[in-house]
Amino acid sequence: MTDRSTPDPSTTDTRLAVIVLAAGQGTRMKSSRPKVLHTLAGRSLLGHVLVTAGRLAPAHVVAVVRHERDSVIAHISDVMPDILVVDQDDIPGTGRAVEVGIAALPADFDGDVVVVSGDVPLLDAATLGILIDTHRAGSAAATLLSAVMDDATGYGRVVRASDGEVDRIVEQKDATDDELTITEINSGTYVFRVGPLRDQLPKVGIENAQKEKYLTDVVALLRGIGETVSALPVREGWMVSGVNDRVQLAEAARRMNELIVRHWQLEGVTVDDPATTWIDADVTLAEDVQLLPGTQLKGATKIDSGAIVGPDTTLVDTEVGANARVSRTDATLAVIGAGASVGPFAYLRPGTYLGADGKIGTFVETKNSTIGAGSKVPHLSYIGDTEVGEQSNVGAGTITANYDGVNKNRTVVGSHVRSGSHNVFVAPVRIGDGAYTGAGTVVRKDVPPGALAINVAPQRNMAGWVEANRAGTAAAKAAAAASDDDSESQAK
Repeated sequence: MTDRSTPDPSTTDTRLAVIVLAAGQGTRMKSSRPKVLHTLAGRSLLGHVLVTAGRLAPAHVVAVVRHERDSVIAHISDVMPDILVVDQDDIPGTGRAVEVGIAALPADFDGDVVVVSGDVPLLDAATLGILIDTHRAGSAAATLLSAVMDDATGYGRVVRASDGEVDRIVEQKDATDDELTITEINSGTYVFRVGPLRDQLPKVGIENAQKEKYLTDVVALLRGIGETVSALPVREGWMVSGVNDRVQLAEAARRMNELIVRHWQLEGVTVDDPATTWIDADVTLAEDVQLLPGTQLKGATKIDSGAIVGPDTTLVDTEVGANARVSRTDATLAVIGAGASVGPFAYLRPGTYLGADGKIGTFVETKNSTIGAGSKVPHLSYIGDTEVGEQSNVGAGTITANYDGVNKNRTVVGSHVRSGSHNVFVAPVRIGDGAYTGAGTVVRKDVPPGALAINVAPQRNMAGWVEANRAGTAAAKAAAAASDDDSESQAK
């Protein structure tokens, strides 16, 4: 077996085509969503398969669709815009699906065809590369990927001839009692020489328990004309496991997450608790990143070296700079600068940009806002549709009132600004560089650079109000006692 890494997608294999089977309904998933569009690790089942197909660098990729075709096609177009998509007709079965897929290939294509299922997300390009190499080295008409299972229930069995080659594949419902004892199963993944496959597919009938045109019947037909059919067992059975229900979906998600976490650990990322750390397939991590328990990294999140994320943090499509610290935070489509600090209990909504060495602190929500280098929003604030300059400090309890009931308006806070606690900035408004605002100020007008903004409202103390209006209460009694103490102190 050739030791082959993931094929180089920059070099097209002109003699290779891939057919992706995505026509099934998946009734056991019990969902209005097509089975192949259910997700794990940030991609759909079908998305994982398409990405793997692309890594083989084939000259052609064909997807065969039927159930909920419009939504499936729309998704395919997002993942792989250049793919060929064909519809399976009313003739059921994988054999018919591959037949219409073959018909979509150029008539002069004379290479090898890989057939993969759209609901097998754990099968990687490196394994398929080995399968292709094995197929070509053996000059086989077909080479299938098999697995040895402790419990083969539900799978088609690989029946080998006395010479060790594959003689035929028998489906579970058509198997004899002796055939059901076979533990080597067919994964549903194949490589065929396209010529013999084209010739034999029209001969496949529907004389079986399912009344379907089985692709597996091609194996016996190829053997009948003297062609070689071989099988390559995978290292681990889970690699070829399909997803048919929610239980299997969760099992596949757990397995894939284990693989992703292990990959990043080997790349120099510290993961304190792999069991509670979830990382999507498209996440990018640098060396010396540390992930604390309860961390979820989703979408295209990217974290630079030395950053510490977690515990209990969820980042979606978020960038974290080098040596930043993000704790107990929920962030989506945000950018956190190098050396910045976020959390705990912060909520960064889309469009948040925190500059280098900046801070978004405890119980702070931000949205569509830029907070400049070294600036801080330490706690208990809402900052929306706002631009904050550099080295400014936004006081506790500050609110940007960005919505007037009709339109969203922006607040601009300059550099080296110091705002007091419990401010409200009523947008649109601008606070100039170096300005200060007093505690409790509602800023409705622009504040010039270097000015102090306060709301002038002299404090008025109404003596005796509590005793007059809340007679008999604990407060009134305390006030009376304090007044007696003051009188005695003054008398002395």
